[in-house]
Amino acid sequence: MVCEACDGPYARWVVGRGTALCVPCERVGAGRRSREPVLVGEVLGATADALGLASRPDPVVPGPWGGGGAVCRACGGRAAWHRTAGGRWVLIQAGEWPVAAVPAGRRWRIAGDGTAVRLGAAAAPSDRCRVGHADVCPARPAPYDSPPLLALWNRNARRAAL
Repeated sequence: MVCEACDGPYARWVVGRGTALCVPCERVGAGRRSREPVLVGEVLGATADALGLASRPDPVVPGPWGGGGAVCRACGGRAAWHRTAGGRWVLIQAGEWPVAAVPAGRRWRIAGDGTAVRLGAAAAPSDRCRVGHADVCPARPAPYDSPPLLALWNRNARRAAL
């Protein structure tokens, strides 16, 4: 088998990384991405949005520290607004979950300044994360791909029915 990082011989399949690596490349970590790729269009769009938000103050949106309490218009559930790194706002559900239980595209972490940061697939399985309210809102379809998110969706649905 050939090493996918250096094209050297004597590679072996590394299950955790999903690639074939030789011993030297495996030690260095050459088969692992240190960060996820970012499209230039996403960066430019987020920058334009951030500049637009910075130029006009919006008194309805809360400040970044601690997020602002809010009520979902669709289901009446309580959550908190947090600004994302791209300058947008996301409604985050209360509580934390193990990263291993939440699908990769639905993981959030709240930074010390209240900024919501989306966690990618590279998060450690022992970490904890938050979930966006849109993923567990009972006014939307149930998230059958994750049992913990489905349980949270069911809890929100019971609360909305009261």
